Amino acid sequence: MDAVLKKELEVLATKVRMGVIEATYNAKSGHPGGSLSIADTLTYLYFRRMNVDPKNPKKADRDRLVLSKGHTSPALYSVLANRGYFPVDELKTFRHIDSRLQGHPEMKKIPGVDMTTGSLGQGISAACGMALSGKLSNEAYKVYAILGDGELQEGQVWEAAMFAAHMQLDNLVAVVDNNNLQIDGKITEVCSPYPIDEKFEAFGWHVININAHNFDEIENAFFEAEKVAGKPVAIIQKSIKGKGISFMEDKAAWHGTAPNEEQYNQAMAELQAHLEELDK
Repeated sequence: MDAVLKKELEVLATKVRMGVIEATYNAKSGHPGGSLSIADTLTYLYFRRMNVDPKNPKKADRDRLVLSKGHTSPALYSVLANRGYFPVDELKTFRHIDSRLQGHPEMKKIPGVDMTTGSLGQGISAACGMALSGKLSNEAYKVYAILGDGELQEGQVWEAAMFAAHMQLDNLVAVVDNNNLQIDGKITEVCSPYPIDEKFEAFGWHVININAHNFDEIENAFFEAEKVAGKPVAIIQKSIKGKGISFMEDKAAWHGTAPNEEQYNQAMAELQAHLEELDK
C-alpha cells in the first residue's frame, strides 16, 4: 500500500478510536474494548473498499456491512460519522434517551446501518440472506459481516457457515475479530473456538489469516477475497482488544466498561499524540 494512503488510513482509524472513547465516556457505558480492536478494519472498509455513498445510504447497489457483534456499535457509529453519514458530534449522544445511537445498531433509525444486530450469532445469518438475495438477483454488491471470536460459541454461527458454503456465497466475506477476550475472560478458558481457521475451512470456506492492525495485510486480504469464486471467505484477524489505548490493551475488563473522566482524558491524550506523530 502506498505510504501516503496508509498514513491517511491510520489518521482516520485514530479519529475513529477517538469517537469510540467519546461515545462511551459520554454514555458512561458501552463496549470500548472490542470496538477499538475492529477500528482499523472498519476504517479500511468504509474509506477504501466498500461501494457506499453517505448522501444516498440506501442505494440499491451498495455493499452491505453487518456488525454481527452488535455491542461494538461505537466503532460502527464512529466510522459512519467520520465517513459523513451524520455529524461526528452526535457520538456524544450515544445511549442517551431519545438518541438514535443506542447500544446496538438500529437499521430503521441510523443512516448507513444495514442490519439491526445485538443477539450474538444472528448477524452472520442475516448477512447470508443478503448475499443469497444478491446472487438470486444477479447483483454485484458484496456483503461483509464482522464477528467476535467469543461469538463463535453460538451454534447459529456454524449453521450459517454451513449454509453459506452450500450456497457458494462468494459475495460474502466474514471477518472474525480474534482478540482472544470476551466479557468473562480469555476465550480459551470460557469455551475455546480454536482452531478457528481450520473450522471455517472444514465448513467449506476460503480462509485468510491476518494482523488486524496492519493496513497492508488488511488490503491484501480483501484483494484476495475479491478473487475467490464459489466459496464464502473468512478473514481471521488477530487483533488486540482495546487497541490504541495503553491501559485498555489486552484487558478483558474493558470489554464492557466505560472510561471515567481521568481515563477519558488519558485515552484522548494518547490518541491525540498519535495523530501528531502521524502528522510529522
